[in-house]
Order: sequence, then C-alpha cells, then structure tokens
Amino acid sequence: MKTIGIIGGMSYESTVEYYKIINSEINKALGGLHSAKMLIESYDFALIEEKQSEEDWETLTQILIESAKKLEKAGADYIAIATNTMHLMADEVQANISVPVIHIAEAAANYINEKNYNTVALLGTKYTMTKPFYKDKLKNDFGINVIIPDFEGQETINNIIYNELCCGIIKKESQNKILNIIDNLKENGAQAVILGCTELPLIIKNASIEPIDTTKVHCIEIVKKLLN
Repeated sequence: MKTIGIIGGMSYESTVEYYKIINSEINKALGGLHSAKMLIESYDFALIEEKQSEEDWETLTQILIESAKKLEKAGADYIAIATNTMHLMADEVQANISVPVIHIAEAAANYINEKNYNTVALLGTKYTMTKPFYKDKLKNDFGINVIIPDFEGQETINNIIYNELCCGIIKKESQNKILNIIDNLKENGAQAVILGCTELPLIIKNASIEPIDTTKVHCIEIVKKLLN
C-alpha cells in the first residue's frame, strides 16, 4: 500500500471526513484490521482564512508548497489538498514536488463523466465559484459546462461556509437557502451540482439534482491510487 500525505485543517471539519472515508474505503477493500497509511499536516484555519480574505495567494502558495515538500520528505507517495479552494495553487504545488498531487477537480470530473452529465452547477467559497482554476479545468480538460449562482447566491453560500459550516454549525434555515439556490441552477440547465467546498456535504445530502460530494469522490480517487 502507498502512503498519502494530506494537507488539512482547512477546515478541520472536512479533514475529519477525509480521515474517516479514506480509512473506511481501505478497510472495505482489504478487510480485517487494514487502514490507510497516512500523513497529515493540519493548519490553524484562522491563519489560512485571514490570508484568503486578504487574497494573499502568494503567501498561501508558499505555505502549501512547504507542506507538500515536508510530506514528501516524510514518505508520502501522493499529496492531497483536503479542500477545494486551496486547489487554486495546486499547479504550483505540483511544480515543486516530485510525487503526484491528486487533484480534487479531476476526481469530480471523472465522476461527472461517468454519469454522462455535460452541464453542472458549482457551489463553494466565493473564490472557488468565481476564480477560473476550477471551472476552466472542468471545461478545458474534460468538456464539462459549469454554471454558478448569481452574486447574491455566491455571498449567501460563502457566508454559510465560513461562519457556520467551518465552525461545525448546521442550520436548517441555511440548508433551505442552499437548496433554493440549487433549484434555480437546475432551472438554468444544471444536471447535477458539485459541492465544491469540502464542508458542504455536511449540510446538503439531498437536492433536486444530484449533489456531488467532492470530499467523497476525492477520497475514493485517493484510495484507488494507494491500492494501485
């Protein structure tokens, strides 16, 4: 079995899910007392969010590069960034290490193509929804059309993620707001919705179109690599 190096803590709520799902899938595949060989570098998310709000992506890029190098040196065969937003600098991380980065958007795209969807909605932080790093990969590399909420919807989802989900707070009112946004995206042609924030599956389990749990599909892709 190979070893996965996870850059986590962004937020810890989703990193917990990565740990649970990867180990569960390894055990499901191998049985007995088997679990994953895993290294985790976990950050104080308050410091990361501060740099995000300042849009200091250069500093954040250096933080992730140093984490990836540390994990590689410690024996990781693959690197996984346990958050959608921070894949904004995944290409820079990959360029600075010699082991593969398992990209969350590629894992989502593989699932979308398996389901034969050609148009999907993308929900996540405002950075994930508006910056090109996620949408362009899906469109240019996989031929998948991506639509996002209007500005009001973007702000609503972003606030719920940072002020509630990252703090472990789940509100029925917030769930209903997101479900209404998904309904509007369905009317605009979305066949499925990417939960492009690793905290969103904590609040959205069902919707009027299929919700694609990026945490789960990323973890499944990681396990495939570890067992290959």
